[in-house]
Amino acid sequence: MMNEDQVEDIIQRWRTTPEEDLKPEDFTQFQTFGSTCLTEGKSIQLLQFLQDKKNQGMVRSMGCVLMAPLVNEAVKKDKSLHHCQVAITHLIKTCSPDELLQSMLDLTENMDAGAISESILMLIPHLQTVLLCLEETKAAGVGLALSALQKQLSRLPVPYSRQQEEADEFGLCRCCNTLTAFTKPFIQEVVRKSGNHYSTAEDEELRRQLLEFCMRSLRDLLLEAKLSRDGPSPLRIFATEIMVTLMELRESIAELLFFSSHKKSRSKESTACLAYLLFVQRISIENFPAVFSPVFVLESNIEHVDHLLRSKKESHLLKGLALYGKSLESVQNNSLPISHLELRSVCSAAQNLRQVLTDCPMKHLRESALQVFQLFIHKLDVEAKHKFFRCMLKTSNHAGIEGFIMKNIKNQVEFSMQPGNASQWFIGEELLSLLRLVLCLPQAADTDLLGSMDRIMESLNLLRYLLLRGVRSPTDVWEEMTRIKDEYLKMLRVSIGISRTYYSAELKALREDQKLKAREARDAAQSTRLVKSIKVKHEKVSSMSPEAQHQVLQSALVTFDLMESLIVRIEEITNEKHNIPI
Repeated sequence: MMNEDQVEDIIQRWRTTPEEDLKPEDFTQFQTFGSTCLTEGKSIQLLQFLQDKKNQGMVRSMGCVLMAPLVNEAVKKDKSLHHCQVAITHLIKTCSPDELLQSMLDLTENMDAGAISESILMLIPHLQTVLLCLEETKAAGVGLALSALQKQLSRLPVPYSRQQEEADEFGLCRCCNTLTAFTKPFIQEVVRKSGNHYSTAEDEELRRQLLEFCMRSLRDLLLEAKLSRDGPSPLRIFATEIMVTLMELRESIAELLFFSSHKKSRSKESTACLAYLLFVQRISIENFPAVFSPVFVLESNIEHVDHLLRSKKESHLLKGLALYGKSLESVQNNSLPISHLELRSVCSAAQNLRQVLTDCPMKHLRESALQVFQLFIHKLDVEAKHKFFRCMLKTSNHAGIEGFIMKNIKNQVEFSMQPGNASQWFIGEELLSLLRLVLCLPQAADTDLLGSMDRIMESLNLLRYLLLRGVRSPTDVWEEMTRIKDEYLKMLRVSIGISRTYYSAELKALREDQKLKAREARDAAQSTRLVKSIKVKHEKVSSMSPEAQHQVLQSALVTFDLMESLIVRIEEITNEKHNIPI
């Protein structure tokens, strides 16, 4: 620790040393000197030192190293705030803009994780002033500054509700607002020079850096945000500013979204978020060309949808489902041809949508996915529906989805029977190709009837409907349908018999267990029982309480009775209509 005389000697040496003769240790000592003053509460003395005319040479040479200590002290917002602000302003007027920029970039890179927003809000106005002083390196400086600031902002949690936005606990929304103001003069410079129809390579580089800022904002922040159309909110205002900036930079949103030469140079997340803001949030939709057909927009957006649905993040999935739904809404019902299903992106999006339906743990996402799934089916023409149904029945491997497809087959048969809607795809021979997939058991008699309950019940309901309505088909088609039906019902009866015997035995054993054994002995014995292999909605029966086990086993037997009652009813209808061709 140096005494006052030693410090005065060093200061005197700095005053008399030419800038080119200063050594790295001089810069380190100068920074330590400033930091010590701030730590000891001597901010006013430091300010006076920096403003002293005798010290302007050393301040011009080494003052930039004090930027970080001054900003960090100002962030604390204690009584030294005003002195620190004045000192920073003096440094900006005195020091080299290039050296100040480097100091500010280093400061941004090493921000305290607990004071990111406060540091950014304090730094940005001064950083803007420094950048505006640059000439030939302005574009590169703006790019470096924006990239560094956004890197720090990406460390802050994104508000997920309107209440969180308004509370803005971590300051992200305030930073976004300040960041928008920070870019304004540079955007205006680009606009002014492009309006003069003359721009240099530096101008083009500045435009490119601002465009990169917009794309990063879309990818790193707005893609994670849950935007609402119920009035203005900080993040929605920021999203609007980004869209306006793209137009001010004369960037075609249509080219960014739809044409490969532009899409390849941008991240998929950025363009997907751009499509969401435009078509779902309707931000800047009034400036979007109306020349594109709904089908073209759908088939272009499907790539963005597919990418979003691949994600495991809730915010991405929500945006992907919303974009898919909005893109489908504008398409006429029963209009998408079979060629639409042959597009690779459509097939991939359909498979990812199926995965959300079957694997996503969040109920509201599954419900949204089901609505989009049904909307997609509505938009297909009859031939495309037929092909899609066959594909799903063959590949979904999920009883719930297969049951849902069977409901839609019934609806299409009913629609085709109405006057003027007759279609070969759901009446006659083409219907048989679907029924062969519907009226079968995946593992024959060994099929898990409880796991396949949705599929089996819908198949029986479809079969009962066909028999009741009496679909008009050639005799050979009816005979083939009867053969398929008989084989299916026969196999189903066998499977029901096996399953009922097994579950009845388990139920009987469980009741005896409850009567003859103490609770402790019974719990220990459960792990060795055959019932441990049964699963109900992914939960092992052996992990349930005895009361829950009893309820599950009893419910299984009721389900088998219900299946068998449907089979009996189908056979009764068959006998009633035996002499009536369908």
